[in-house]
Amino acid sequence: MFDWENMRYLLAVAKVGTLSGAARELGVDHATVGRRIAALEAELQTPLVERLPRSCRLTAAGLLVVEQAGRMESAAFDVTRQVKSQRTSLSGRVTLSASPVLATHFIAPRLFEFRQKYPGIQLSISAQAHQISLSRGEADIAVRHVRPSESSNVARRVGRMMFGLYASRTYPDLATPEHWAFIAYEREFADMPQQRWLLEIADKRAVACELSDISGHLVAARSGVAVAGLPCFLGDADPGLIKLEHGGVPFSRDIWLVTHPDIKRSVIVRTVMDYFAESFTRHRELGL
Repeated sequence: MFDWENMRYLLAVAKVGTLSGAARELGVDHATVGRRIAALEAELQTPLVERLPRSCRLTAAGLLVVEQAGRMESAAFDVTRQVKSQRTSLSGRVTLSASPVLATHFIAPRLFEFRQKYPGIQLSISAQAHQISLSRGEADIAVRHVRPSESSNVARRVGRMMFGLYASRTYPDLATPEHWAFIAYEREFADMPQQRWLLEIADKRAVACELSDISGHLVAARSGVAVAGLPCFLGDADPGLIKLEHGGVPFSRDIWLVTHPDIKRSVIVRTVMDYFAESFTRHRELGL
């Protein structure tokens, strides 16, 4: 027999193509990944990975092992989800992944209220711009802005996040729209719908600065540097900002609560989903 744990390291190398990338993925150092792969090769008595100068390539045996290991990993995730689904008490840990704007500015402010109502539930919130895999157990619940493409997941549309243009009340060019400058996202986020919307409105007007997240846009807009495209529930609630009229099309993003069908059977997960579904519905007057 071989050490099953070593399979995780081989799968990570197969996924990202380098030992260093696999180390980052697994949260260990480069040498640990190398040792684990070498140990698995010794146990199976065959080379699995070719170490190239800047990457790794699986051997024929490595490809075969990875195919089987993928099935093993999938079965392990199935076991974890099914065990979680049997929980019947409102006590335990629930992981929730959400976009940074909702995790920071909508979900986190409601944790006190949630804790008062469900003191036995520990919420673990991860603010992530990218989509995570529910089938791999990366979260129990995801809050997303697009309908999930995975047909196996259970999705529930719970609201809509409206956007508008905002600037500081002290912004010197408030009364002269032709002189407005804008706060945009960094270029790696060029495909984000709100970036495309903002740049269409900006047209040939200047981009004053680029920041990677919406919290940065909010703070920069408060400083008076330029005009930002913000969710209305953020901009309207900030006394230092004023909402600007513009000739562009209205823009919004849907809000979806998503979970895996196995996990949905868990009472504790359903409780968390119902709480936040009701919260989003309750605050639609803020632009949600």
